[in-house]
Amino acid sequence: MCVLGKDKLIELIKRYRCVHPFDQGLLDGDSYILTVKEETTLNYLEHKNLISYEIVFTPPNYVAFLTAKSFYGRMGLSFLNAAKVHSGFVGRLVLEVVNLNNERKPITIRRGDPFMHITFFTREGSLSPYVGPYQFQHMTDEEVEAYEPILREAFSNYEELTKAWFKARKKAT
Repeated sequence: MCVLGKDKLIELIKRYRCVHPFDQGLLDGDSYILTVKEETTLNYLEHKNLISYEIVFTPPNYVAFLTAKSFYGRMGLSFLNAAKVHSGFVGRLVLEVVNLNNERKPITIRRGDPFMHITFFTREGSLSPYVGPYQFQHMTDEEVEAYEPILREAFSNYEELTKAWFKARKKAT
């Protein structure tokens, strides 16, 4: 595995819409900084799932990992998972956090605050793209439609990648 440098990350984002919307100002070294979709306040010992504002797509031959911004760790926010984003996944990421602040004070994360680094790595070996129920998580139908051509081009098994989502969508209607 190899971390993508800033220039390669920009190429990947432009080619595959790996981060959407993309803001050049949120590039940070070899990673991109995701923001949160909605303002959230966590009281002491409270656990919440925060949703990224950006949609993330991990193309074939890549995986991504999330790391917390140390700013929030210093405040006492604990991240409950060191998340891996599988090749083939597209959707908004859910970030699980709990407030462990020593002063037992609430912690507020505002909409658009820089929150979590996402770093893309190259992978070797045969593809094992994500085919689970969280495909297209927290995306509108219009957003899904915008990614369909990209997924069809990137993966020969597009139907397998999206079957769980289409099955759930069919039940809902």
